[in-house]
Amino acid sequence: MAKRNIQVCMTPKLFGLYADKKSIVVVVDVLRATSSMCIAFEKGVEKLIPVSTVEEALEYRNGGRDYILVAERNGKAVKSFDFGNSPQVYLDMDVKGRTVVMTTTNGTKSINIAKKDHDVVVGSFLNLDAIAKWLIKQDRDVIIFCAGWKDKFNLEDTLFAGALVEQLLDTDLYDNSCDATQASQVLWDRAKDDLFGFLKNSSHRNRLAKLNIDSDVHFCLKANQTNKIPILKGNVLVVEDEC
Repeated sequence: MAKRNIQVCMTPKLFGLYADKKSIVVVVDVLRATSSMCIAFEKGVEKLIPVSTVEEALEYRNGGRDYILVAERNGKAVKSFDFGNSPQVYLDMDVKGRTVVMTTTNGTKSINIAKKDHDVVVGSFLNLDAIAKWLIKQDRDVIIFCAGWKDKFNLEDTLFAGALVEQLLDTDLYDNSCDATQASQVLWDRAKDDLFGFLKNSSHRNRLAKLNIDSDVHFCLKANQTNKIPILKGNVLVVEDEC
């Protein structure tokens, strides 16, 4: 039986080289968009609409519904929105049944790139085991799409890719011929015992530290805080639970 293909796309600029119109795409933006999405669903959000621009998000304000509007640019919350991109804002909020409209610097843009020709799911360390089990059941090729930072490579998304690759390859169902996939594994093997320490000189950890939100980094690196799997249906993320 032929093995499934697993590839890692390390930046949005490279996605055109990986797009094949048949693979499931796992979009990951560890710090912080996809982590926020996963924990929002864990806390009861019903739907999440990822949009690429601030202007698109603001259009929902006059839509006649009680949306939660979330926007971040360059790590900072955008004025006139309800929240920025911190996953921790959902922890003490009553968001059950609500709809979030989100735009971020990297993560929502990557989702909207991938959705043009692919089925899209959202991954983070927070739902690592659940998404691995879900993918194994799908019997399809996989592209792990790292959102990076403004089209550039970053460490944290690639570390997640390595962690997910490790679980998928352990099943012996997937092929490991992609060099980027192998590179993500090497980084994960080096970092997995101390992710926070490994990222000490990384650009986005330091960017968030300067904004006094280092606690978000710690939170986003926690494994398996939820079994929610955000799946894009049309233009809206909804969830499936991995049992």
